[in-house]
Amino acid sequence: MRTEPVEIYSDATNAAVMRHPGRNFPGMLIQGDTLHNLSSMATAALAGAEPDSEHWHDLKELADELQARVNFYAQIMQEYGLQLPFSCGSE
Repeated sequence: MRTEPVEIYSDATNAAVMRHPGRNFPGMLIQGDTLHNLSSMATAALAGAEPDSEHWHDLKELADELQARVNFYAQIMQEYGLQLPFSCGSE
């Protein structure tokens, strides 16, 4: 872990906008519990989509990308001994 200054454009709850050093554009911080909820919603939408449709493939890609980010988030939290803001069993 390291500490660096970031440019904070908004620190609104669940809508923090900041620019990380070395990046051209600001990004939006998504809290871990919100990320997990978005991933769960994408998985639920995928389950209700018509299999093998274009819509299904888009939802599958979205669900996979979000789940990969949830997995990475959980890995980092574990590496630093931090508690997850969601239950791993609810993925």
